[in-house]
Amino acid sequence: MAIRTIVWGENIHEHINAVVGGIYPDGMHSTIAAGLNGDAAIEATTATLQESEHGLTEARLEATDVLVWWGHKDHGGVQDAVVERVVRRVHEGMGLIVLHSGHFAKVFKRLMGTPCSLKWREAGERERIWTVNPGHPIAAGVPEQFVLENEEMYGEFFAVPEPLETVFISWFAGGEVFRSGLTWRRGAGNIFYFRPGHETYPTYHNETVMQIIRNAVKWAYHPHPPLKGIHDAPNVPVDKALEPITERGPKLHKAGEEGYR
Repeated sequence: MAIRTIVWGENIHEHINAVVGGIYPDGMHSTIAAGLNGDAAIEATTATLQESEHGLTEARLEATDVLVWWGHKDHGGVQDAVVERVVRRVHEGMGLIVLHSGHFAKVFKRLMGTPCSLKWREAGERERIWTVNPGHPIAAGVPEQFVLENEEMYGEFFAVPEPLETVFISWFAGGEVFRSGLTWRRGAGNIFYFRPGHETYPTYHNETVMQIIRNAVKWAYHPHPPLKGIHDAPNVPVDKALEPITERGPKLHKAGEEGYR
């Protein structure tokens, strides 16, 4: 069965900026989804900020293996209830791919637990992306380095937790460097952040960029049933312990009472 993937797009810049609309007439989310659907192993659909529940209903997320997220102008417009719904599914095993300015998305910041801040400059400068972990599945078929002639600069310090793995780093014509391809695991869910993708440049028409995103979807896919029990914190009574034990101290709660959990 193909990996069921949603490409979530904010879908604002395409309608208010002629340059963005010219590059992505059907929206960045549609371009990314089309690039993913070029791989028979992936079945990509789209969702946008403007849809009811942002297109991310409980039922739809339950049927999703990997979520790809792009946002920029209106992170604050994402409903907190939807954020918590997405975070819950990531903990259960749904993969999450966060692109470019999605570093400030509520979903990403909630999962990282850090400011996720960075330096930036919009100058259309050259970005050279280096593959520093060539044996990683996300780097499969990706050259040692490749160039995007026009991109927005992101520079260190990137205020995220220490990643599980660093797959790519970027160098910019202005001299800055950036950890541009990072992985984490939260609960049972795999997370990948990938830096390129400023809306005024045709980054998602670049085949190497799309190869990386396709690889990331496959890497993030968790083939096992959702880990629904991860949210539970059950009490184990003395008489249910695996080995016989005797109570030796005072108890905070009476038998049958629910604890603070």
